[in-house]
Amino acid sequence: MRYLGYAGQQITPELEERMDLMCDLCNEVAHPASVSCTYDAADLPLELPGKSIAEHLANAQEVVLFAATLGHGVDRELRRLSATDPLGQVLFDAAATAAIEREANRLEAQVRAQAAERGLFCSWRFSPGYGDLPLSVQPDLLRTLNATRRLGITLTPSNLMVPTKSVTAIVGVHPTPQPGLASSCAVCELAEFCALRSRGMRCGAQPTERGTPL
Repeated sequence: MRYLGYAGQQITPELEERMDLMCDLCNEVAHPASVSCTYDAADLPLELPGKSIAEHLANAQEVVLFAATLGHGVDRELRRLSATDPLGQVLFDAAATAAIEREANRLEAQVRAQAAERGLFCSWRFSPGYGDLPLSVQPDLLRTLNATRRLGITLTPSNLMVPTKSVTAIVGVHPTPQPGLASSCAVCELAEFCALRSRGMRCGAQPTERGTPL
């Protein structure tokens, strides 16, 4: 609904049924896969130009790089639908976008949990194209992760990823809590995958006292 631009419009039963069918189809043809690597911030094997990413990683001890994809099956289905079912293509595309964001959320939550186990804190994930970090870093980022061989991700001449439902991201691991994170687990998009709450911990703050709401 979010990626369809929903803003309270009335949804007919017929459209809701089509949405459910496209979500089911996406789950059927998608094959999520990912790869990640962690580096000491001083030994990062690629250049990340721009002020935005420099500020994002300021004082980071480590940098985590990851890539995720839904695979080529999703792109094949998008091409098929574009020729046979324009509405279905729009609905399927929204479902696939939600699916790759969910996979990225899962990976980010995993990074946060691993950092928290060591008493460290993470910044939110930052991708090429955010701020002034250019898409031109994608070739080196994919090469560093060996993502073409391991995930089948390639690039167009304009540095867009294929399969199209793919994500690359950069997360800083810091010794202190970072600003800009969700103030409450209740509004955190990563809560579905969080492994910390049951242990009385939060990814963006010191461990909570037993019985204190997160």
